[in-house]
Amino acid sequence: MKSGSRLEEILESGQFAVTGEAGPPKGSSPDGMRKKGELLKSSCDAINVTDNQAAVVRMSSLAGCLLLMQTGAEPVLQMVVRDRNRLALQSDILGAAALGIRNVLCLAGDHQRLGNHPTAAGAYDIDPIQLIQMIKTLRDDHRVESGETISGEVPLYIGTVAHPFAEPLQLHMITLAKKIRAGADFIQTQAIYEVPRFIAWMDKVREQGLHEKAHILASVLPIKSVEMARRMRSGVPGMRLPDELVERIERATDAKAEGIKICVETIEQLKRVPGVHGIHIMAVASEDSVPGIVKAAGLSPRPQRAR
Repeated sequence: MKSGSRLEEILESGQFAVTGEAGPPKGSSPDGMRKKGELLKSSCDAINVTDNQAAVVRMSSLAGCLLLMQTGAEPVLQMVVRDRNRLALQSDILGAAALGIRNVLCLAGDHQRLGNHPTAAGAYDIDPIQLIQMIKTLRDDHRVESGETISGEVPLYIGTVAHPFAEPLQLHMITLAKKIRAGADFIQTQAIYEVPRFIAWMDKVREQGLHEKAHILASVLPIKSVEMARRMRSGVPGMRLPDELVERIERATDAKAEGIKICVETIEQLKRVPGVHGIHIMAVASEDSVPGIVKAAGLSPRPQRAR
């Protein structure tokens, strides 16, 4: 069924999509989210609203989505299984649908030990694959997980994530295939710096025909500082910043500008990879750089919604 999602409209029509991210505040003030919506809405087809990212308490993703919608931006509701059991997950999905949210991204979530409440109990009642299937059942069959029917429509475009550089590769390819089989419509990858390795991963994706069953959005993350570059070279599992890129940023007179330049160069390469249907720009806390990146990469203006 058609969800009414602008992101779905662009991807299903064969156009190249651009999505971004907006992190809710560590508080209740709505102004920051509205400013992010105004900033990103003309350069991104949809904007992820993170769900207690890094396991740190923030304004809810659902509230953040509503604030973005007030600006005319289209949100993607991120939903992690760390914090809710299946009752709460389904309840929030029904609420999101009722409020006009049309995209959802299903995730496990960073472990609570990494955040500001390390002793909090994790829910993990279901995994992300089961969450995808549960939302698909709500959408297509109008049933909750127990089998009882619901009233009303749940027109959601369902997304999830993939990890091109995680090991073992074969296991993660199986997981990706399971997510797509469960009902994922689009996939956002982990941030990409090693393009040749990503191309090799996409070769595997195309061998299995997965790019024909779900839309692949390749993610980029602009480096903001020398410290961030060094940290990402050694401290982020499943994501490695090559030494030559770290050295470029270390040599640059303006590290942030060089990070943006690298990001644009990466997008230019990713646009040419067969099976890639869009770009996801992960610039949380650096949203001001996104419009310039999109323009420099030749991805603006964005398509207008069909009337």
